[in-house]
Formats: sequence, C-alpha cells, structure tokens
Amino acid sequence: MTRLCRDCLDLQPAGTAEGACGRCGGHRMLSHPELGELGIAHIDCDAFYASIEKRDRPELRDRPVVVGGARRGVVAAACYIARLYGVRSAMPMFKALQACPDAVVIKPDMAKYQEVGRAIRQRMLALTPLVEPLSIDEAYLDLQGTETVHGGPPALSLARLALEIERDFGLTVSVGLSSNKFLAKIASDLDKPRGFAVIGRAEAQDFLADKPVSLIWGVGKALARRLERDGIRRIADLLPIPETELVARYGAMGRRLYRFARGEDSRPVEPNAPTKSISAETTFNEDLSEAEDLERALWPLCETVARRLRRQGLLGISVTLKLKTADFRQFTRSHRLSAPTYLAEIIFRAGREMVRANADGRRFRLIGIGVSDFKREEEADQLSLLDADLVRQHRLEDAMTQVREKSGSAAIQRGRSLLANDRRKPSA
Repeated sequence: MTRLCRDCLDLQPAGTAEGACGRCGGHRMLSHPELGELGIAHIDCDAFYASIEKRDRPELRDRPVVVGGARRGVVAAACYIARLYGVRSAMPMFKALQACPDAVVIKPDMAKYQEVGRAIRQRMLALTPLVEPLSIDEAYLDLQGTETVHGGPPALSLARLALEIERDFGLTVSVGLSSNKFLAKIASDLDKPRGFAVIGRAEAQDFLADKPVSLIWGVGKALARRLERDGIRRIADLLPIPETELVARYGAMGRRLYRFARGEDSRPVEPNAPTKSISAETTFNEDLSEAEDLERALWPLCETVARRLRRQGLLGISVTLKLKTADFRQFTRSHRLSAPTYLAEIIFRAGREMVRANADGRRFRLIGIGVSDFKREEEADQLSLLDADLVRQHRLEDAMTQVREKSGSAAIQRGRSLLANDRRKPSA
C-alpha cells in the first residue's frame, strides 16, 4: 500500500510503517491500495466565495460569513463556521439569519470570484489539458498517463496542486480521486474541507451499497420518491434488478441506475463540454403578482440572456421561464420557438406569453428566463427575408449592440428597460 504525505509530498513505498510522515512528521497521510493507479479526479474549492472574502478581510477569519443577497435574497455561499449553525447554499437569507443572527452578510463580487476561478483553472490545465469545469470553483481532471510528465502518479500531482493553491491563492480545495467521474465526485465530498479522499475500483460497489439512491447523479427529488415507492431506497436495492427491467421502468435513466450502482461510469472528462443553457434571474424587493409588473422585470433579463448568447455565438430554440412564489415554491414553463434566436425581443415575447398564462393572482418573489437547445450562429438557417418584423428586430438589436460596445451598456435602452429599473434587483 503506497503512502503519500500531503504536507511534504513524500511518496513512501508499500510496507512503510503507519503513523506520521517519517520525513516531515506531518499527519496528513494518504494511503490506499490503488493510490498509484487511479487518475480521474474531482477538485472542489472549499466554500469558495466565503473563503475569498475571509482571505481578503482577515478580521473575519473567526466569524460566520455568508455571501448572498439582502434579506429577500438567497445564500450563495456560507463559510464552515456558518454551516455549523445550519446555514446552507440556496437557503433563503432570512432563514440563514434566523439560524445564525451574528453572520456577516457580504454581497457577492462575481468579477473577483471569476478572476480567481480562472487563475486556479489555469493551474489545473498545467497538469492536464483534460479539465472539465462544472462551475467557477470545481472541475473534473483526467490525469491518466501523466506519470512520466509529472514525475509521479496523479495522486502526487493533485496533492502538489492543492498545496500550490493554498500557498498562492490563500484558499483550500478538496480532492476526490477514483477511476471515474461519478466516484471522484463522491470522494471529494468525503473529507471536507482541505480533504483528499480515494475510492478504488475494488471497493466501489461495497462502498456504495448502503448509500441512499439519491447519491446517484441525475436522481432528483421526484425520481427518488418514485424509486422509494418501488421499494428502492438504498443503492444496494438496485443490484438484484436486471438492467432490462430498470430500463423498462425508468427509460434511459434505468441504464444509469444499473451501472452507477456498480460504480461504473464511462463518461469521459470533456474539456470542451458544450454549454447547455444560458439564463438570468432576479429576486424582487417586494413580491409581485400582476402580469404587467412581472413583464417589466422580465425584459432586462431577456437582454442579459441575449447578450450572453451573442458573445458565445449561440442561438437557442427553447425558452424556459422560472418563477418562485412567495412561499418558495418554484416551477418552470417552457416554449419551443419556430426557429433558433439570440434576439432579446423574441425571447421576451415567448416569456411574456408564459407569464400571462401563469399570473393567476399568486405572489412571486423571483423570475428567471433561460434559453437552451443551441445551434452555433454559423449553423443556423439564414434569416428569412420574408419576415419583415424579424429583419427589423435583428437590425435594431445589432445597432444597439454596436452603440453599447462603444459607449457602455447604459448608452441606449428601450423603454421597457427604463420601466423595469424601479423593480429590478440583482439576484444573488
């Protein structure tokens, strides 16, 4: 069994005595029968937003810190001290403050977080080009076959990277190492914060057996309830069921249930995984119920989504409206366009119809709009010259984009934007 000291990076051969590191005396020893063989990793920055704020404001080191919107917003991140009080990401801020009244609430600084996230990702890319980002603060890495380049197994490279991030950015990460993405992601959650956990091939099925079936990627609340009704609560409950039967019951998801229950995952680490959706949302200062008020709030979000689509050269054909009621019940509605678009006006028209269909007197605290099912701009059909309105919208938005690029985003606005300003509040 190979042992690795995560403090001095000493890689010790099988047969080395257990206990502290014989080289530096450190106690962060990592040992596993497959340590020198595994090469798929998941790296997750610990309480990323909150950790950056604590790093930049040392006086907050021993205080509970929550990053998020004002009282009507939600928690974007909570430090580990705040988590001891029960504060969690996506929790309504008023509930977070009820649980931890002394929490220091900090408004998110996304530009700062993105800059740090990009810099850390560059460190990952220095190890392997096979880096698949999941978000600003986590990614999969495929380090298989890099032993010669880096002078040691992937575990050594990952431990070195974790120390470099700590030294150069003042942040900690947790690492999960395994034979595939599913198991690596699970492993990274086992030893937080500043952790490094390993799940080997040989132990995977036994390790998973007593875990809830909701641990399987893709099993949300609705499917978990359906599985429970079918007598499937733990992953072990899936093992006696043939794959054909699971597929018959649950469609394509049945195949994933069968394979993941056995610790099998053939998904590659995809460094250029395509964007699946682009969206924007906002939380209101006061609950809204009138369709007209919701439409005013919707328009600037459509402009934001359209701007992001243009930047990435994407057109989408599916528009999804998101609404959250005053009592935090969330639902979505979708509409498929006749042709892909990146126009704010077309996105808004689809969203407006869905708003009108669902503004039934309920009070809403949040609205969002998203676009998916993409085509690249060069792949989309040419604009139909017979659709004069569509031609006019393209020309109008192209002209507005050019003005904004030269003079700033506030240089030119539609009337809807001015009407929405009194209602709009940036989302956490």
